[in-house]
Amino acid sequence: MTSQYEKYQQLDQNTPNTTSTWNMYGAGVENIGKDNQPELFNVPEPAENQLLVRVDAVGLCFSDVKLINQGSSHPKLYNRDLRKEPTRLGHEATLTVVKVGEKLEGDFKVGERYAMQPDIYQNGKSTAYGYTVPGGLTQYHLVGPEVLETDTGSCLLKVSDELGFAEAALLEPWGCVWASYTQRRRLEPKQGGVMWITGQADDQVTYGFSKGLEAPATVILSNVPDSFRSLVESKAKNVLIRNDINADNLEQAAAEFTDGVGFDDIVVLAPQSADELTRIATHVARRGTMNMVGKKPVDGLVNADVGRLHYDYVAFIGNNGVDVADSYGEQRNRCDLRKDGFAVFVGAGGPMGQMHVQRAIELKDGPRQVIVTDINDQRLAEIEARFASLTESNNCELVTYNPINNPVTLPEFVENHSKGKLADDVVVCVPNADIMAESATFMKDDGMLVLFAGVPNGTLAPVDFSSVYLSNAQYTGTSGLTIEDQTVVMDNTVAGNIAPAICVAAIGGMNVAKDGIEAMIDAKYPGKILIFPQLENLPLLGLDELTEQLPSVAEALGKGNTWNIAAEKALFEAYL
Repeated sequence: MTSQYEKYQQLDQNTPNTTSTWNMYGAGVENIGKDNQPELFNVPEPAENQLLVRVDAVGLCFSDVKLINQGSSHPKLYNRDLRKEPTRLGHEATLTVVKVGEKLEGDFKVGERYAMQPDIYQNGKSTAYGYTVPGGLTQYHLVGPEVLETDTGSCLLKVSDELGFAEAALLEPWGCVWASYTQRRRLEPKQGGVMWITGQADDQVTYGFSKGLEAPATVILSNVPDSFRSLVESKAKNVLIRNDINADNLEQAAAEFTDGVGFDDIVVLAPQSADELTRIATHVARRGTMNMVGKKPVDGLVNADVGRLHYDYVAFIGNNGVDVADSYGEQRNRCDLRKDGFAVFVGAGGPMGQMHVQRAIELKDGPRQVIVTDINDQRLAEIEARFASLTESNNCELVTYNPINNPVTLPEFVENHSKGKLADDVVVCVPNADIMAESATFMKDDGMLVLFAGVPNGTLAPVDFSSVYLSNAQYTGTSGLTIEDQTVVMDNTVAGNIAPAICVAAIGGMNVAKDGIEAMIDAKYPGKILIFPQLENLPLLGLDELTEQLPSVAEALGKGNTWNIAAEKALFEAYL
């Protein structure tokens, strides 16, 4: 006998004439929907270059709060009048093709399932799904060139039939997490770029530059040793000697040589002053590198722009030898968690933070000890319960910490639990510069600081740059994802390496999507809220409420009351 879930997957139902939709008409939760209800619109017919898709599941994401608060002034809406041209939340969506326009019949088929890659760019302009392009908080909608013809091609990822709807929808947030450990920094001198190399006038060290010096179109030298000047002049394409350039007048030099966008690559020989490094770092271009080569620490902490680390992928690299080229390359600059290491996840009680923790626990050759911090005891208790079976099966120790009313500071807590060795990796999930700066203090000299939460460009935090070139410390950050990141997550899910839906803490149907948004804002549930648009009358329920409300679904949950495909099938049997 065919189950309701199988019938649903096979589209063994007629497409309705209307679609229930939560449009957004302005800033504030009160402007989502009409009269606190979803609206009904006619299900449209696709044009020849469009698909009609059914929305199967949508994850609610806290990043939408900025859009809710700002409305038309949000950067991705470009001041459009939402009263006349509303948008729709829901960028974590999975879709099934219902109808295919004539021109797309060779590429898409009815019944195929896709996950949306919402980080869309067209002609270099961000037109993200769930922002510029209305998102998935509807039952049916059209997909056309705005998604299928982007700067990187189609932004639909075909989903394996082995994935449940929840798992497919969560490929997007999981892809963002995975991207945090994928090299986004440029780690070689830029081809055709502008490189500035600055040194100390009294430096007598004989430096080398064994590879990469032929890449820049222009190399500008300021106060470097004569032997190094001769070396650069023999290898580089176009060399300018400008001993008048220093940290004090670098802004004028950047305007002269780079039209103010910053140098693609900066090399600092024998750095001495933290203040100078602070000022120099502000003139590194987006995706640029600042390479420090020296044997002595600078005289203090550098005020690093932690916003640019996250959004602009600036690479701070270095080495303590004499060959400038030794700083570059993947081998010296790791971006993933250290094997058998000690990892700390700061402010990781929310859904995305939990994904970071889960990935670390399940990661092959990942850390053996994990500390998770949050200011909410309920969230920490939920993490301990939810991940108990994972930590046991992966031989990983998990410890939680709440700084509220705790006599032991977090740096002291890390030092105690690491037996004085400190952390190999620190992942910061809180958009707070002070917390970012503190987090750098309890990492090893050769550790890695990952800034997952973004703060505005121009936000400064004091960090130790000496450890970058003396001990190979890493400061990294990422924003957004690619369809390749989602693919990696899907492949790992199919292979059984990760279980993306473990982060689900509550479920609901279309009619309670707005309630779900409010619950997300209020942090009512210790994990992800998932909306199933086709289950219109499903109430908003935490997984801990299922035993009483939906016992058949509760019985299908995994260890630690975790969401899985079995629970999803039971839910559709009960509510479809």
